[in-house]
Amino acid sequence: MNKVKGILVPLACLAFLVGCESDSDKKSEKVEVIEDESLKGTAADFIANAGDRVFFAYDKSNVSPESEATLTRQAEWLKHHESRKVLIEGHCDERGTREYNLGLGERRADAVAKFLVDHGIAGDRVRTVSYGKDKPIAAQGTPEEVYRMNRVGISVIE
Repeated sequence: MNKVKGILVPLACLAFLVGCESDSDKKSEKVEVIEDESLKGTAADFIANAGDRVFFAYDKSNVSPESEATLTRQAEWLKHHESRKVLIEGHCDERGTREYNLGLGERRADAVAKFLVDHGIAGDRVRTVSYGKDKPIAAQGTPEEVYRMNRVGISVIE
């Protein structure tokens, strides 16, 4: 029973994230107005209205057309909150060497940063870091869906 739970919990999380990803990709590219004034310009506002992550194909670092909608919303949000900076984290799944994945995570973070800069965000507001496979987002050693969740670029408001 514990093995079944060990598989079902990550799969339930994946189903939730996949649902969130497709919903956020369908959002308008216009930044929404957040109801609670005290939350405007916060990380919670950013996540709710722009989305904080984009996913990458296996062993790839190019921004997919699906990710462009999220990154466009991020750029628009950052334009409306000029005092905020962003840290782009590049992550990888557990396959490959540590060194290779650090390089791949760096290329992923750089691709996200380049998109934001190309869409009007000043370069001095954007920093990048690669965690490679050292800081997984989802549990390791599970099916391909969990690998997919770890192939991600996450934008963290500073």
